[in-house]
Amino acid sequence: MRVEVVSVDRDDAPGSGDRFRLLAERELPRLYRLARTLAGDEAEDAVQDCLLRALRSYARLEHERAASSWLTAILVNCCRDRERARARRPEPVDLDGVDDFSLFRTIADDDPFPYSDSLHLDFLEQFGRDDVRAVLRSLPLHYRTPLVLVHMEGFQVKELAFLLDVPLGTMLARLHRGRKLFERELWQYAQQHGLLRAGVQH
Repeated sequence: MRVEVVSVDRDDAPGSGDRFRLLAERELPRLYRLARTLAGDEAEDAVQDCLLRALRSYARLEHERAASSWLTAILVNCCRDRERARARRPEPVDLDGVDDFSLFRTIADDDPFPYSDSLHLDFLEQFGRDDVRAVLRSLPLHYRTPLVLVHMEGFQVKELAFLLDVPLGTMLARLHRGRKLFERELWQYAQQHGLLRAGVQH
């Protein structure tokens, strides 16, 4: 992905356009990778939106060391805005019984690989990168976002709650519910795509 960032030097911040260009070029691969998980086919547009918003408010960024987290917050908001703007309503997600679901227990009970000595690892090895991304994309954004940012991007939960202006308790609840949803969707995806046949190569 190539994004053109216009260099704009403001009178009150000489050289800020060049500094922003360097920041954008450094962060672009990470932002695009994150956007692919959060926004799917709209990833490139979401990153463009993010960089445009960031450029407009760059002069208000107080500390350069916070730039990476600042851009992440902007990108998450851009993805959220795009999801809200879609004409079609998102598919409702059935949450009944999700808190009681255990992927570990379900795999053990179903025993999809009866000759395996490492049943759970064999299950996870059936999933390619695109499969995992598809499962993540099936989750509502407010559950998907903390999963991706905490487990894939390395954010601390407290840091993420502050970044997205969400109470810590709410963020912890979303992370817990998101993990449970992800586990259940992994199992259902495996069932629907024939990944539970013993000896299947994926």
